[in-house]
Amino acid sequence: MGRSGLICAFLLAVCCCSRRAAGVPGEAEQPEPELVEVEVGHTALLKCGLSHAQGNLSHVDWFSVHKEKRMLIFRVRQGQGQSEPGEYHNRLSLQDKGTTLVLTGVTPHDDRIFTCQGKRRAQEHRIRLRVYKAPEEPSIQVNTLGISVNSEEPVEVATCVGRNGYPVPQVTWYKNGQSLKEEKNRVHIQSSQTEESNGLFTLRSVLQAQVSKEDKDAQFYCELSYRLPSGNHMKESKEVTVPVFYPAERVWLEVEPEGMLKEGDRVEIRCLADGNPQPPFSIIKQNLHTREMEEERTDDNGVLVLDPAQKEHSGRYECQGLDLETTTSLQSDQQELVVNYVSDVRVSPAAPESQEGSSLTLNCEAESNQDLQFQWLREKTGKLLAKGQALQLHNLKREEGGGYRCLASVPSVPGLNRSQLVNVAIFGPPWMALREKKMWVKENSVLNLSCEASGHPRPSIVWSIQGTANEQDQEPQSVLSVLNVLVTPELLETGAECVASNSLGRNTTIIFLELDSNRTSNLSTSTVSPPARANGTSTEKKLTEPESKGVVIVAVTVCVLVLALLGAVLYFFYKKGKLPCGRSGKQEMERNTSI
Repeated sequence: MGRSGLICAFLLAVCCCSRRAAGVPGEAEQPEPELVEVEVGHTALLKCGLSHAQGNLSHVDWFSVHKEKRMLIFRVRQGQGQSEPGEYHNRLSLQDKGTTLVLTGVTPHDDRIFTCQGKRRAQEHRIRLRVYKAPEEPSIQVNTLGISVNSEEPVEVATCVGRNGYPVPQVTWYKNGQSLKEEKNRVHIQSSQTEESNGLFTLRSVLQAQVSKEDKDAQFYCELSYRLPSGNHMKESKEVTVPVFYPAERVWLEVEPEGMLKEGDRVEIRCLADGNPQPPFSIIKQNLHTREMEEERTDDNGVLVLDPAQKEHSGRYECQGLDLETTTSLQSDQQELVVNYVSDVRVSPAAPESQEGSSLTLNCEAESNQDLQFQWLREKTGKLLAKGQALQLHNLKREEGGGYRCLASVPSVPGLNRSQLVNVAIFGPPWMALREKKMWVKENSVLNLSCEASGHPRPSIVWSIQGTANEQDQEPQSVLSVLNVLVTPELLETGAECVASNSLGRNTTIIFLELDSNRTSNLSTSTVSPPARANGTSTEKKLTEPESKGVVIVAVTVCVLVLALLGAVLYFFYKKGKLPCGRSGKQEMERNTSI
């Protein structure tokens, strides 16, 4: 080729380059595709943008373009559509008079470009279908093994997982509400993604960091940011706290419950340290006699339990700990533990006894590490009789025998008290609850007869009839005897007598038995008198109702007879003229008539 040929070739190349640079009609760069956004599972509407001027929409071919691969998926001929075999078969249809292709059941695999093309290749409209799927709530797993503050490199704090999102969401880590950024030798975030068979993505992000003692309560969480057709959204995981290990610098002792302690309380003594984990502890108590420190036996958690607490547990305690990471021995300050107490209460005399009408003094004693208050209470009623250590009883009556309680308490320690019961015995013969009583019974039935007596010395009870007797102690000077008997005609006739006796005398209770079958008729005409007390100074016998009625009838009869007799006498004297008042009156009347 000559010089002229070379020049021609050069000019041709320059012309071609200038033509390509300037652009040739029909070969200009294609415009940006129309954007259509839809969520997974929804329906996408792909509107063909070819105008009537560019071609007849009754003849259109639809293509999907993915990874530079163009595939025919739908044909439109004379306004009728036909789906091509393949992944879009049975998912495509037409609407809006054939201008819109409807794609149902959108999946992540549909995230691509779709084109509609007329008869001529130049007649083409491109649509960019963007598919979105919100990820599930992010899950977070914390490093349960913990992190030491002495670690020289970032250590895994937690892992965040966001499943089934599309496209891959963005992850942001937070500590105490502040976002974390990559920081050399301090913070490192490593994220990865996995595409599932359904086209969705699972994001996995690992946060690694160096921690300090101040991070022991820090709250970590992750946030997933993603987009939907409606806009940008985010989801947060729950907050987690990672175990942070750091050496202890101080050890101290705690006692529960707080405040004043008393005997009988459940007391727990535990050691604590400002390190994590807590070092192994031992609890030491100072011997009050030898002043030496002695190790106490603790439970599996290193806690000394005093249950119940006793005054012997009082003393000075301290904790000793050994930090296993630094092998440093730690010791707490000594703390004094005081268990307040009241000793056993003693009453003198221990078995008091006295004659009726005399006086008696009871004394009460007890010891405590606090100021004591003494009270005397009547056991039966709980009535407060006196305050102080001594109780004076004057002009004693039989009824004043029985229980007296001395209560020793510590006002400054609520609930701390002890008491002692003593029974006062009053000398005297047996004292019966009832002198006599009546019982309604049925013949041939089994009956329990009871008899109660008291006295000092304690009386014994004997029955006048045969039966099975059972004695029950009521109080130290009282006894209740219950006799089990069969109701026979002989028993109905004789009744029963209970005899109580001691060295100072005897007393009785008589029990009358009446058949229950006669009770109704008897009650209609008579009333049973109440049982007489056995120990009254006198007993007044009252008339029963039948007796009182008989007396009234007799009195009325006598009065009638007296009046009748008196009338007969008066009539006799009148006839004989022995009544001067009557006769003078008659003569005066005759005299006046004759005049």
